[in-house]
Amino acid sequence: MPLAESVALVAVALLGGALAGFFIRRGNAEVSEPLAQQPVATITVDRFDRLVRALPLGVIMLDRDSRITFANRAAASIFGFAVERAFGHHVIEVVPSIELEHRVTDALGGESSMGPLIVTGKAGNRTYAISAYPLTDGAKESDDVTIGALVLAEDQTELLAMERARQEFLSNVSHELRTPLSSIKLMLETVNDSPDDEVRDLFLPQALAQVDRLASLVRKLLEEARAMGGRLSLKYERASFSAVVKPIVASFEQAAAGKGVELRLQSATDATVDLDRDRFSQVLVNLIDNGLRYTQPGGSVTVTTEADEQWAILRVVDTGIGIPYRDLPHIFERFYVVDRSRAREVSGEGLGLSIVKQIVEAHHGTITAESLLGSGTKFTCRIPRRAPHDLT
Repeated sequence: MPLAESVALVAVALLGGALAGFFIRRGNAEVSEPLAQQPVATITVDRFDRLVRALPLGVIMLDRDSRITFANRAAASIFGFAVERAFGHHVIEVVPSIELEHRVTDALGGESSMGPLIVTGKAGNRTYAISAYPLTDGAKESDDVTIGALVLAEDQTELLAMERARQEFLSNVSHELRTPLSSIKLMLETVNDSPDDEVRDLFLPQALAQVDRLASLVRKLLEEARAMGGRLSLKYERASFSAVVKPIVASFEQAAAGKGVELRLQSATDATVDLDRDRFSQVLVNLIDNGLRYTQPGGSVTVTTEADEQWAILRVVDTGIGIPYRDLPHIFERFYVVDRSRAREVSGEGLGLSIVKQIVEAHHGTITAESLLGSGTKFTCRIPRRAPHDLT
């Protein structure tokens, strides 16, 4: 249940009584200045004012003419307006949404509502969970008079985006698991039904390769789960940066040669660095594997190491197909797949770069990506040469 809906009943019970009392004490006069600038009638009103201002839920109060009489900082942040400039203005002037105006009008007519609201701005569409309620004078129920409206708001844009990404991720992982399992089953059935040794020699290696693919996917899923759960611990050791990188690069030489891609290692300077050798090896493995998968025969993947007084720097540059501009800011996000059809073509599952980012940040480092579609990609990873604590 969205936060705005789960909090709504409690918030309305609290805010409705306090707001109605406030309006009554003010003689039902229209309020055009912030509550903090008005004389405080009682300690209760003062406490209410401080409470509402501190709420993470956006709160907007409107008078009978749909003009804003109060807005907390959360509401200003959610809708992108300045609090001091909102008071006294019609709601549609502050939040340019006809639908929100209609909901406020309905609330002024005594009708409450809850539901999503999409507002289009310069940064694109944003989705809000909106609850609108009438504010009455608190007299007898039969004599209630609506004196204003209360709007509660929660920005759910990022939450909904994460939910969509999660659903896409689950769909993609299901595909990635189902495809090799189906292949393994078919190949083993073929071997089982055929007495021919040639059939066995043909299909068993392929079945083993699919098993390796499954094992890799499961390992990445477990790493992602650990990272999301905050359980990505590091075991630091002091090592030569080049000594960590060279054997990893060497392990990919055969695969690169088999694909017709040149794999190069360039070490400008060597330096000692504090790192978790196994974890950092995962970073390099993922980046080289990523480069090889998206680089066509005749291309190259170049790994470069260098260091200054503070940082150890790793760069992996490929001449592959590149990353579309619109996708580049999102490639390190959890569950994000740049091009699902392309990823499936090269057996990608959209987990590697997320794990890389988690490991680098666990080392208190940074990783960035530069790419031009059709002209390759460059990843630059920087980690501090010294761990943030003693290695004793």
